[in-house]
Amino acid sequence: MAGSQAAPKKRADARRNEKALLDAAAAAFVASGVDVPVREIAARAGVGVGTIYRHFPTRADLIVAVYRHQVEACAAAGPELLEAGPTPYDALANWINLFVDFLVTKHGLAEAMQSEDASFQSLHAYFIDRLVPVCARLLEAAADAGQIEPGMDALSFMRGVGNLCIGAGKEGAYDARRMVALLITGLRVR
Repeated sequence: MAGSQAAPKKRADARRNEKALLDAAAAAFVASGVDVPVREIAARAGVGVGTIYRHFPTRADLIVAVYRHQVEACAAAGPELLEAGPTPYDALANWINLFVDFLVTKHGLAEAMQSEDASFQSLHAYFIDRLVPVCARLLEAAADAGQIEPGMDALSFMRGVGNLCIGAGKEGAYDARRMVALLITGLRVR
């Protein structure tokens, strides 16, 4: 029986503190990339550097945790947006905007994921496993409501959005959000 016990759940305050650390790290990554000094993340979170290392012994552990935290937030938003309405198309458009936010704020993450660090090996599969079904459900709901053409493949659609986001932040005149908005508008049934 002892071997089948689940890991103990974290206290509510410990979960809040970890979320605050992850949010602070995410903001620091957006501002300065994944190589931002840990002391800057600690300052944003209002904790000591030791607290970060206690929760995340390596930079890779912190990057993976931030990435997973943000994927989970994006995944959870899909059903919430669909329920909140007003239409499935609006839920899809709003979710894609969150997805774009997720993509364009990953300064340095692609390079980090290409490293030899084993911590990053499963992140892409995790991303696909968590977000493609959410996108598929939103596309299906909008198609069932007659608001978009049916048959859009979620993974292909997400890759298209991702490709439109590649130039974000690199060229001053390039507006990834505008390009994605045009893509979403193109899904609508005429």
